Amino acid sequence: MSFAEHAIIWHVYPLGALDAPIRPEAPAPLTHRLPNLINWLDYVVELGCNALLLGPVFASLSHGYDTQDFYRIDPRLGTEEDMDALLQAASKRGIGVLFDGVFNHVSTTSQYAELTTGSSFEGHDILAELDHHNPAVVELVIDVMNHWLDRGIAGWRLDAVYAIDPEFWAQVLPRVREKHPDAWIVGEMIHGDYAEYVNASGIDSVTEYELWKAIWSSIKERNFFELEWTLGRHNEFLETFVPQTFIGNHDVTRIATQIGQSNAILAAAILFTVGGVPSIYYGDEQGFTGIKEENIAGDDAIRPPLPAELSPLGEWIENIYKALIALRRQHPWLYQARTEILDIANETLTYKSTGIEGEELTVHLDLEAVSVRISQGDEELFHYSA
Repeated sequence: MSFAEHAIIWHVYPLGALDAPIRPEAPAPLTHRLPNLINWLDYVVELGCNALLLGPVFASLSHGYDTQDFYRIDPRLGTEEDMDALLQAASKRGIGVLFDGVFNHVSTTSQYAELTTGSSFEGHDILAELDHHNPAVVELVIDVMNHWLDRGIAGWRLDAVYAIDPEFWAQVLPRVREKHPDAWIVGEMIHGDYAEYVNASGIDSVTEYELWKAIWSSIKERNFFELEWTLGRHNEFLETFVPQTFIGNHDVTRIATQIGQSNAILAAAILFTVGGVPSIYYGDEQGFTGIKEENIAGDDAIRPPLPAELSPLGEWIENIYKALIALRRQHPWLYQARTEILDIANETLTYKSTGIEGEELTVHLDLEAVSVRISQGDEELFHYSA
């Protein structure tokens, strides 16, 4: 059984979650923040999750995506020893840790300057694109990936793979898999041909932005026909690979802000009853809110510090998430489930998810009533109504 088949991910942006200074005016002093994340691991397990996806953890100057050193933990988070302790504590609890591999670009002031093309990435002056046609870049990425897999991580999220020729990964990944055949590799694909990229690159999965968009948009616009179309595409993807599915991440407006907390429960119900490797962005299971904006501090609201103590206001949402995750755990075949639309109108949708051995669940969503019902035959497994 692969890591992904039973993975339910809790996704954290460490610099924000641990309240590190994102844009320090001078180099930030070494601060041991990673031990605070160890304190959240029992919470992760209680939710029902068994994977921890960490946003950037390597030495950088600001938001983490401007890497200075791939082999050094960001001093704003702590030391290598702090990371070793986190990995050991996670392993003890059966939690696999995924790192964010920012291998498309680096800081313009990093030690890797001679390995860049000289072009800035997507107009960001502080980010220089790595030259993926340079054999030295191939060797660097292989070495970095193996270095941290040797240290105990379970896999990698590859940042901005949509901007990298898949042939680059076709050179890198066989040599990573020689040493780490079980490592799970997921690529960030905001746009592009998902299945073609998976086939050409050899990565295991991609972030399914199409499904993310269709889930919140169909609820917000009260038009389930958008979701119907996308679930048809989703079934096609499952013929080639199993996508990483999500309703929130570190780059998008919080789901509770986008459609409201009650509607966000409907979105979560969809997430946990269709095929995929589901990912929860930290705080979504508490109803956190936040708007993504297009300015220098535009991500701050969606990447907040984890509180010293959770507010009781989010407890009802947490309990619903636990119930949905438990349902997912009881039906592990949902990992590769195909979805068939049984009945559809603008504001109501009934679909059936079917496993490869014929297992079935039926999901009924009603936007007018703000309700969702999940059943198996005549047995109701889950019900929520606002």
